[in-house]
Amino acid sequence: MKRITSISLGSSARDKAATARFLGEDFAIERIGTDGDMALFRKKLMELDGQVDAFGLGGTDMYIWAAGRRYTFREIERLASAAKKTPVVDGSGLKNTLERETVHRLQREGTVDFAHSKVLLVSAVDRFGMAEALAETGASVVYGDFMFGLGLPIALRSMPALQRAARLLLPVIVRLPFKWLYPTGEKQNVIVPKWEKFYAEADIIAGDFPFIRRHMPDALPGKTILTNTTRPVDIEELKKRGVARLITTTPEIEGGSFGTNVMEGVLVALSGRKPDQLTADDYMGLLEKLNWQPRVQALS
Repeated sequence: MKRITSISLGSSARDKAATARFLGEDFAIERIGTDGDMALFRKKLMELDGQVDAFGLGGTDMYIWAAGRRYTFREIERLASAAKKTPVVDGSGLKNTLERETVHRLQREGTVDFAHSKVLLVSAVDRFGMAEALAETGASVVYGDFMFGLGLPIALRSMPALQRAARLLLPVIVRLPFKWLYPTGEKQNVIVPKWEKFYAEADIIAGDFPFIRRHMPDALPGKTILTNTTRPVDIEELKKRGVARLITTTPEIEGGSFGTNVMEGVLVALSGRKPDQLTADDYMGLLEKLNWQPRVQALS
C-alpha cells in the first residue's frame, strides 16, 4: 500500500485519514496539522522521510505561478528541504492543470455558465490556472489577492491588472513570513466577516477554502462555491449560510475532499517519477486514466 502524507501548517482540528484505490493501487492518505508550528512541521517531515511515498505541503505554498513564471517562497523551501528521500509537492502542479481544466469542463458541459457570471476569486496567484481559465471563459472576475492576502481594499478586475501587480509584488512577497499572508494554525478555525460587498456581488466564490471561509459573511444565499478541500463540518457551515452549490476540484474520499497537495502526491506516486520530471501533459494524462471529474453537490 502506498502512503501519502500531507504535513500542514493549518489547524490539527482538520486532520483526517482515509484509504482509497487508484489505478489498481491501494493508498493510505493522511493529513497532519501542526497548528502553525514551523519547528513541528519540519520535525514531522524529518521523522517520516523515507517512510512515505510522497509528502504534500498543506496550509502553505512553496510555489506560486503568475503569467508563466514560478515564484518560490524561501521560508517554505527551507522547511521542505528537511525531506531528503521522499518527494515533496505543494499542489501547484495540479492547480496549474486540474483546476484550469475544471473551469473549462464546467463551462463546456453546461454545469456552470461562467460567461454570464460574476466571480470572486479570493486569491489568483495561489491558483493562476483557475484565474486564467476564468478570464478565458469571459467571466466577470474580481481577483481578491490584495484583500484576502494583504488586507488592502483593492479589487483587481482584469487579467492585465493582475499580471502587472504580480510582476511588481511577488518578488517581494515570497520573501515575507508566510503567516503574514495566509491563515495558519488556529486562525483557520476563526471566521471574521469582511469584504461582504464582494461576496454579495458574486454569483460564484472560488479559490482556496480557508481563504474563502476566513472572511465569509453569515449569509451567502444562492451562491456557488468552487474550491478544493472541504470537510463535512465545512459543508454544514455553507448550508447554514444558504449556499446553493458546492463544486470541488479534487475527488471525494470518505465523505470529504483532500487538498491539491495530497492529490498531486497520489499522481507522483502513481507515476513512479520525481515531481520535477512531470509535465502538465503528464498530470492530465494520469487524471484522464483516473476518470477524474469535479464533484458537484447541491446544498439547498
